[in-house]
Amino acid sequence: MSGKAVLVTGGAKRLGAAFSQRFAEAGWHVVIHYNRSAEAAEALAAELPSAETAQCDLSDPDAGAAMVRDLAGRLDDWRCLINSASIFAPDDVTALDPRTNARSMQINAASPALLAQTFLANARSKAGRRVIQVTDQKLANLNPDFFSYTMSKAAADIAARMMAMATETGDRVYTLAPGAILPSHDQTAEEAERSHLLNLLERRTCPDEVADAALFLAEGPLAGGQSIFVDSGQHILDQDRDVIYLERKGDQP
Repeated sequence: MSGKAVLVTGGAKRLGAAFSQRFAEAGWHVVIHYNRSAEAAEALAAELPSAETAQCDLSDPDAGAAMVRDLAGRLDDWRCLINSASIFAPDDVTALDPRTNARSMQINAASPALLAQTFLANARSKAGRRVIQVTDQKLANLNPDFFSYTMSKAAADIAARMMAMATETGDRVYTLAPGAILPSHDQTAEEAERSHLLNLLERRTCPDEVADAALFLAEGPLAGGQSIFVDSGQHILDQDRDVIYLERKGDQP
């Protein structure tokens, strides 16, 4: 495979699918990673001009590194890795659930860091390589909900920033922080429609906006170590609960 390539983890659904579609539209060969969503991944790959799928359980760090090494051996111009896959499981700030915490820290933080390290050590591209770590606006607009998820995203953010400091000339590591985009946890579509207006602009941020930001990071001139927030200003607010619960209380921005 000689065309410019991107690996999108969790690339079959939700924001991951938006990344896959946007990069394909821009002429990239897209590798759609999935764990259990084989049908969705294959269906999306069939719709795109140039795409393939790769299965891996990111709770197994060895499997993730092996997937990256295999791709690095086959892709002649592998320019970008988007660490999009994550789990969003609830636990309480006063009662950490050890199993939830261990899975969140592995899938959301440790495995993405290992994928990035393996990518930067093995991938080939004369145009320079880009790692985009998807984080969350709530790291700047902190609330105590989804304790282990937030802890893991904070770890992923710090890891990406540290790797950005150590990358070779021509390579870049970024973070991309979306706000409330799609229904999550136990939300209905109607609840999401209302809760996703709880931002500075009082508008719903679209997946395409996040995907456009990722493409800019992959192709643009931005220096490494920087973060882009795509959240209609949500991270500028001071929200003491997740918008899921603010909406249910009837709170406004």
